[in-house]
Parts: sequence; C-alpha cells; structure tokens
Amino acid sequence: MSLDVGDKAPDFTMPTDGGGAVSLAALKGKPVVLYFYPRDDTPGCTKEACGFRDAMPDFSALDATIIGVSRDTAAKHDKFKAKYHLPFTLGADDTGAVTEAYGVWVEKSLYGRKSMGIERATFLIDGAGVIRGVWRKVKVPGHVEAVLAAAKAL
Repeated sequence: MSLDVGDKAPDFTMPTDGGGAVSLAALKGKPVVLYFYPRDDTPGCTKEACGFRDAMPDFSALDATIIGVSRDTAAKHDKFKAKYHLPFTLGADDTGAVTEAYGVWVEKSLYGRKSMGIERATFLIDGAGVIRGVWRKVKVPGHVEAVLAAAKAL
C-alpha cells in the first residue's frame, strides 16, 4: 500500500514516551509531521531527531505537531528522548499497525541480506487529516528544512 499527497491519512492510536498515547484524531485542526525512523539512538535516526528538535521553534510557530515513530518500546523512547532533549512525542508502534498502515514496513537489503524494517519516511498531514507531503527513502541532510518549507506552505 502506498499513500500519496491528497490521500486521507490513516488514523492511529499508539503508546508514546512518558507512558502516554497519541492519536491522529486528537490532533485534528493542527498540521502534523509524522516521521518514521528505524531505531532509537542510531547515527542517522539521532541526526534526524536532533534536526527536528533544533527546528522545533519554527514548527511550533506554525502550530505543527511533530511525532517520531519507530517500533522501539516506549521505555527505549524515554531514554532516547532524555539523552538528546527531544521536545516532541515519540510513538511506539509496538504492534506494527501504524508502520503497516503508512506503508513504511518494507523489505530491506543490507550486504545482500534481506530483512523487514522501517523505511525512513515523513508524512505532512494538514489539519483536516489529508496528506500534503510525502518523503520516502529520506536522506537526513536537508530533510527537516524541506519538511518545514512544505509546512509553511500549508
């Protein structure tokens, strides 16, 4: 399944860092940056998270909510968030339902070995729940700036 610009974003509810929960329905009326990353505290994932952290004032000025999603546990998210002072929510997709719904649980190949994992991807969702931006196979340098520019255009 592949989601594109103009599609209705699949609703979700999942546990978060800090013992909470987040749902797309509860964020209605606000733009949402939903970014998927493979694993807490790995080099690329840390760079991406810190990029969103550093741009948080700009996203906050747009009243945008940032949610980082991986299949790590909420407890791992707590450690990752504390270590890098991340000011946004980290969703723990422990069942895999959200990564499946957004089409980012994919077969990956590393050194000829195939395995399933999260494709680094970001979805910009408007206040009505419609996808307004999709970035797949994200390369971290320049990514946060591209998402911010798209969010400003909403």
